[in-house]
Amino acid sequence: MMDALFSPITSSTKPDFYINGPRGTRVPAHAAILASASPVLENMVKSNRIIEIRGVPYDAVAAFVRFFYTFSCSDEDMQNYGIHLLALSHAYSVPKLKQSCVTGLSKLATIENVVDVLHLARLCDAPDLYLNCAMLIRNNFRAVRKTEGWKFLHTHDPLLQLDIVQLINEHKSRKKRMKRQRKEQEVFMQLSEAMECLEHICTEGCTSVAPYDVDVKEKRKRMPCSKFSTCQGLQGLIRQFATCEKRMKGGCVRCKRLWQLFRLHSCICLHQDSCKVPLCRQFQLKMEKENKEDDSSWKLLVRKVGSAKAMSSLQLLKTKRY
Repeated sequence: MMDALFSPITSSTKPDFYINGPRGTRVPAHAAILASASPVLENMVKSNRIIEIRGVPYDAVAAFVRFFYTFSCSDEDMQNYGIHLLALSHAYSVPKLKQSCVTGLSKLATIENVVDVLHLARLCDAPDLYLNCAMLIRNNFRAVRKTEGWKFLHTHDPLLQLDIVQLINEHKSRKKRMKRQRKEQEVFMQLSEAMECLEHICTEGCTSVAPYDVDVKEKRKRMPCSKFSTCQGLQGLIRQFATCEKRMKGGCVRCKRLWQLFRLHSCICLHQDSCKVPLCRQFQLKMEKENKEDDSSWKLLVRKVGSAKAMSSLQLLKTKRY
């Protein structure tokens, strides 16, 4: 028994302290070792030569004391007594053992015992373990609902059960929100790319469309740019805009789309005086003349597209640099 508990350095020293376990069992130890490992035990050994630990198996008490000498728990101890060791580490303020239990129990938690481990994690103030168990329940909620632990919560601790359900619902809401934000960001990036292609077409020309001051023969020599699909779509809109008869009456959906792109470009363009994009300067003058604030949704769109364009420019700069 002594060899199992004590390290070679202390095994030759006679134990001067005992911990009474269940059913009259006794675990020998050294008062100095216990006092140095736990402030709770330090106060207890000052006034007693024997202390009692009830409510846990004898082997769990032995593993608890053994940790003070080896500063580690075997996989077998963690597998068999991890829950008991977590409770003891919390009750007697042994943070190193508590952290070992949190790590070990996070790996050993299963669908069958995860509710019990989560409940203990809350009682023992182990937020990392609580979160890991909550994630396991969230990912396997249908299976966990069929376990005895979940049924026990339903009867004896409905508040904890409600907390778990709320946590799962919050995660679903957050997941939907993040998905929506990603889709919105994709739209802003697409609009940013459209702005770049619009400037590129109106400044340099591309395949079938060229600036107004470039000869038609020269535009036929233009090769498609790297953003081929976006550029081709814009060129189709530009050709449609130039020849559409409904445009003057405002009845063409495609022309309205290009009109909005012209307006959006004018809001983020920094070179209105020299810009070759059609209507850029006109939109600016119109806004200055009317002196009216745009609605909040349009302002947000302009800001988001401007940010996406700035991010795209930074990424391009980094790519060229490296």
